[in-house]
Amino acid sequence: MGGLEVDARRELFDLRASLAAIRRARISILTIAATYVISVAAGIAMVGTGNDFALERRDEVVLAAQSSEITAANRGGDHIRAAVLDFGANLVLGGITSTLFGLAVVGSYPIVAYRGWIGGIVSVDARHESRLADPGSATYYLVTLVLQLIPSSIAGGMGVYVGVDAWRALRGPRPDMWLGFSKDRLRDVALAYVVVVPLFLVAALWEFLVR
Repeated sequence: MGGLEVDARRELFDLRASLAAIRRARISILTIAATYVISVAAGIAMVGTGNDFALERRDEVVLAAQSSEITAANRGGDHIRAAVLDFGANLVLGGITSTLFGLAVVGSYPIVAYRGWIGGIVSVDARHESRLADPGSATYYLVTLVLQLIPSSIAGGMGVYVGVDAWRALRGPRPDMWLGFSKDRLRDVALAYVVVVPLFLVAALWEFLVR
C-alpha cells in the first residue's frame, strides 16, 4: 500500500501525467477558452467603437483596482510583492474559483464571458484611447492577457470536465465516484494544477516585472 501511495504522489509531479490529464479534458478546456476569446473580442470592439456602457464599466473597474493592495505595492516600487499578491488572487479567482464554478457546467460560461469581457474593455487607457494602437503597449497588453487566459481556461475547463461526467453519472451509480464526482477526473484536476499554478506565476511576474 505504501508503495502505491508513493507512486501516486510521484505522478502528481510528473509533467507528462499533467499534460495527459489536460489532453483528456481538452474539449471542455477549448470551450472555456473559446468563450474567453469571444468575450474579450466583444469587449475590445465595444470600447473601440465608443460604447458608453463599456467605457463607463472600464473606468469603474480601473478605479476600484486603484485602491487594491496589489496596485499600492506596484506603485510603491515593490513589484515582487505586487506580483506575488496578483499571483495569489489570480490562482484563487481565475483558477480555483473557475474550477469550482465549472462543476456546474452551464453556470460557468456566463462568468467566464463576463471575465473575458472585462479583459477586453481594459484595452483602452484612461483617455479611452486603444492600447492596441501602440506596438509596445499592444504587445504588453496581449501577452499579459494570453498568459492569464491560458491557465484560467485550463482551470475552468477541468471543472467542466468533472461536472459533465458527474451529470452523466446521475443516470446510474458507479463505483468510482466520490461525493458524486469521478475519482479519476478529480485526480486529473490535481494533475492539471501542476501546470496551472506555475502558469499563473509566470503571468504575474510578466505583468509586474517586465515594465
